[in-house]
Amino acid sequence: MTNARRGGVAGEEQTSPGRPAGTAEPADDRLARELLDGLAEAVVTTDGAGVVTLVNAMAAELLPELSPGVGLAGCPVPALAGAVRDGAGTFDTEHHGRRLRGVRRGLAGGHCAWYVRDATEEQARADALAAERSRTAFLARAGSRLGLSLHREQTLHAAVTLPVPYLADAAVVVHRPAPPAEDAPHWIRYATDDPGPATGVTGWRAAESVPGLVEALAGEPTEPNPWLDAELADLAEVLPAGFGRPGTVLISPMRSAGGPAGALILVRRPERAGFDLRETELAREFAARAGAALAAAELYGEQAHLARVLQNSLLPPHLPPLPGMTLAGGYRAAGDGLRIGGDFYDLFPTADGGLFAVGDVCGKGVGAAVLTGRVRQSLQTLRLVEQRPRELMVLLNRALLDAPDAARRAQFTTLLLGALGREPDGGLLVRLAGGGHPAPLVVRADGRVEPVTVGGMPVGALTAARFAEAEVRLSPGDLLVAYTDGVTEARGGPTGLEMFGDDRLRQALAPAAGLPPAALVDRLLALVDEWLGGQVHDDIAMLVVAAG
Repeated sequence: MTNARRGGVAGEEQTSPGRPAGTAEPADDRLARELLDGLAEAVVTTDGAGVVTLVNAMAAELLPELSPGVGLAGCPVPALAGAVRDGAGTFDTEHHGRRLRGVRRGLAGGHCAWYVRDATEEQARADALAAERSRTAFLARAGSRLGLSLHREQTLHAAVTLPVPYLADAAVVVHRPAPPAEDAPHWIRYATDDPGPATGVTGWRAAESVPGLVEALAGEPTEPNPWLDAELADLAEVLPAGFGRPGTVLISPMRSAGGPAGALILVRRPERAGFDLRETELAREFAARAGAALAAAELYGEQAHLARVLQNSLLPPHLPPLPGMTLAGGYRAAGDGLRIGGDFYDLFPTADGGLFAVGDVCGKGVGAAVLTGRVRQSLQTLRLVEQRPRELMVLLNRALLDAPDAARRAQFTTLLLGALGREPDGGLLVRLAGGGHPAPLVVRADGRVEPVTVGGMPVGALTAARFAEAEVRLSPGDLLVAYTDGVTEARGGPTGLEMFGDDRLRQALAPAAGLPPAALVDRLLALVDEWLGGQVHDDIAMLVVAAG
């Protein structure tokens, strides 16, 4: 280590001011120099004119341009010279590949000392920590965006926009299209100069021209590797027109638990540095998350499509027109986000007129809707061999109890079946069968409201269940209103707890005499909705029949 240098020629024995030449340096001065040389921090002292008077061993190593007699204001260390000229107390600079940070301290007699330390490793650690935090923030942001996207197109959009410009100047996701589209690879791209993601289709020949792309699309467990001076050949169409020749290309497979979801291509321009090891690992992690999100979105799409198909099959049907009569139905599913439930109505044309059903399956939600579908499908089949309401109900009861999961299911339904027959005077004869369902109401043309007591036991509960029957005649202008208990048991009103009830239902029907069935259904549903005031309610179904 170089010894501390003081004013004079370095290495010669120096004398303190006022001491004759040749006089030995005092022991205290030698000890002070040895202490300064032993410091891990560089020390440079100056006199009142800013001229260097002492340079310790570490300063000689870090700042070899400085020596006693050099003025700091014009020294060949720009950051230090600038700090002296500006009167600053600190400087921070890159010098000879090292990160140096200096602090000035005043000494007696106008002298001062600059303490300079090597902060290279400290800066490297700080840079590494900042880079790691940046990577963590990127992955957190990416995970949030990808996790919130449950639609395939939204997920692809996020997969190409998130890496730009953080990881690359352009990003391309090559993927297989969702069925029933063609099998050719599809791509979606986003670059720094693009107004938004662009999409297209490429051929397998073009895909094969890019090394590693076909393997990534197959989900092979290969490590993503930088590809320098890449020629995209026929796949150049996926890059913006003015992008130019790629500098570095990184291809990562987008794997998922269900198989390969696609491949992520990250492209950097030539003027940008290539991918280092940490960036490669980050790209691989992002591609894996994007692949999992894309697979989840595809699975969600398949399940949503299946749910829509099943839901549409379980929704109340559009009523077919029947000659000589008018019918209208109304339905409200329980407020759980589903449009299906356990209440239902249905109508089947017959040679003499029609057969209707109004029912209420035990339970709510999907489980009740499944049983509803079973009841409706069973009625659809059984009415081909039996159209008398009570006998048809007996067959349905047996069919539900004979189902393989009947014992485990332990569910039943109340049911009202009605056979509609036209009469010569324009009226209707309605033969009813009851399975524990609320009694229907007849609204006469003059405003009288009459219940039709049917009774009976629920269907699907007991092998020896008994079902009742009744008949009612509808003259022109009369209405038959069949409904489920979701109407009368709707809780609301001023207290929010009072039931709509039978009396309030009859009072609402009396002024509706003479209304068309569809108008009456709308009126009743509006009254019930107003009564509920937005509260959660049970399933509601109703069917109104009129002659004419």
